[in-house]
Amino acid sequence: MSLNTDKLRAVALMGATGTGKSALAMQLAGEAQSSIICCDSMQLYRGLDVGTAKPSADDRARVAHFLVDCCELPDHYSAARWAEEARVVIAAENEQGRVPFIVGGTGLYLKALLEGFADIPDEKPEIRGKFETLQWVEGVEGLFRYLQEHDAVMAERLKPNDSQRIMRALCVLESTGRSLADWQAEASSQVGEIDCPVAVLDVERELLRERLATRCQAMMESGWLDEVRWLSTLNLPATHPAMRAVGYRQLLDHLQGELSLEKAISDSITATRRYAKRQVTWFQHQTPDAVHGTVADLKKKMMGLLS
Repeated sequence: MSLNTDKLRAVALMGATGTGKSALAMQLAGEAQSSIICCDSMQLYRGLDVGTAKPSADDRARVAHFLVDCCELPDHYSAARWAEEARVVIAAENEQGRVPFIVGGTGLYLKALLEGFADIPDEKPEIRGKFETLQWVEGVEGLFRYLQEHDAVMAERLKPNDSQRIMRALCVLESTGRSLADWQAEASSQVGEIDCPVAVLDVERELLRERLATRCQAMMESGWLDEVRWLSTLNLPATHPAMRAVGYRQLLDHLQGELSLEKAISDSITATRRYAKRQVTWFQHQTPDAVHGTVADLKKKMMGLLS
């Protein structure tokens, strides 16, 4: 792993939720007098603090954090938007002689930054409203039938119960007049414009499972249920990413009377463990050139990249 000074420079520290990325990044950024760009699809929403393990006010006072609390609900964020804004931050930090750390577990966002992403125009709000109504009336089955009838290519790529991606494909189709598949095919690759070695922090599976259970209980003690109760008052559509966030979904079910609190917490822990397992698999397959290691392994290697 080496950096080319002719290009924008950053270092990515990725990994599954609960592995300790943030703590390691705080130490590294503090020693390097650098900054952190949050690569987390939920931490960017203002108000979602406890359940996303968002950096504390003290942490943000000690080390500059970017792309956290940068989106007000009910607005939507996207990988393409994150990549564009991250690029601006990296350029500004490089101008000041700093190499920022990109830290998080949302691999798709990092992929959008390093490999390019389709430059899709914004969805039209009335179009999303149309399909939210369709989903309310006919369920995800109705959405998928509509997609099959109007965009067979995307219907073939998506699972029939993946309401979030089906909704996105339909909104793009009717907002732009073109299939999402066409936009993705035209994505202009930006490989090579950013020199960004990737490190993945690994933690032994059973230890990670224990950490996630402990963290969930700590979040409950820190007021997570109150945070979810506030989220429920916003009346966001079920397809909004915030309503589908791991852990939040289960506590929302409890507030709606569908689960006991004990069951909601148990299901939240299970869902978080499964999510972490999916993240581990993603980083194994989608970042083949990444260096994997423990905290001790990666600290020495990552600090060497900043010289």
